[in-house]
Amino acid sequence: MEFKDYYQILGVADTAPQDEIKRAYRQLARKYHPDVSKEPRAEVRFKEVTEAYEALHDKEKRVAYDHLRQSGYRQGDEFKPPPDWQAQEGFRDRGFSAEDRADFSDFFSSIFGGGFKTGTSRRRQNFYGSDNPAAADTYAEITLPLVDAYQGGEKRIVYQSPEVQDNGQVIMKKHTIDVSIPAGVVDGQHLRLKGLGAERGFSGEKGHLYLEIHIAPHPLYVLDGKNVTRKLPVTPWEAALGATIDTTTLGGKVKLTIPPGSQSGTKLRLKGRGMPGNPAGDQFVILQLVNPITLDQATEKLYHQLAEVSHFNPRVLLEETS
Repeated sequence: MEFKDYYQILGVADTAPQDEIKRAYRQLARKYHPDVSKEPRAEVRFKEVTEAYEALHDKEKRVAYDHLRQSGYRQGDEFKPPPDWQAQEGFRDRGFSAEDRADFSDFFSSIFGGGFKTGTSRRRQNFYGSDNPAAADTYAEITLPLVDAYQGGEKRIVYQSPEVQDNGQVIMKKHTIDVSIPAGVVDGQHLRLKGLGAERGFSGEKGHLYLEIHIAPHPLYVLDGKNVTRKLPVTPWEAALGATIDTTTLGGKVKLTIPPGSQSGTKLRLKGRGMPGNPAGDQFVILQLVNPITLDQATEKLYHQLAEVSHFNPRVLLEETS
């Protein structure tokens, strides 16, 4: 069976928020709906889009799918579920009706529906006394400084999960744990921590904790997936003549070559200097020309000499087109 890249099918990034996934699904569903679409293979595409949305709009399914996708699978790759996958991920008893599963691919069924039970509701049941193992899973969020997300390391988090008391009352219990954050996590990424969720019924067995990563804004760098962008001030002569200067990255200082004739807004790439990963992201540097606010006598004299000998007029093109 072939692996399906649901993000690719919907045309969204794997870091896309839920509202973007929903918008993409609605647009594609309208485009390929068999009742109105004249597109080739509209019915097939409509089923693919619906299946992709079913996997990604549900938080639990998306977390599990992301965990599987991080193994390196790509669209069309030969796929075989890992041993005991459904039991590990908590989807074994999470059934869909016969009508539902008729429209789902074997790939979807293999990772989300191994234990189909005709007529079972899709709605998540209450976590206690439930036949749905995933209902005991717990969700928490953590916001990291960008540098910590780049470096990874141990972080202490506080979260709450439901717990059944001896008298049957359900309370929210606070937990404090130390979590190992892998280097290079990106905004919106999910980490699965086994056995740290709520108890599943009265068996004492615990679900999983799904930790959603958020990254705080940085005063210098802007994060876009694995790539980072920063603005870099340069002098007019560095931009005009070219130069090799020191600049900072998340991993430390590097040499940056500015080509002669660079303009304000010129975008330069430092390959592999973004967030760690396989492959690593890139760092993009946007040049900003900055003129000196005050001039000493020598510098002012040079500017006057330049004004006398240079015939450059950046307004000529505007005047010619007006």
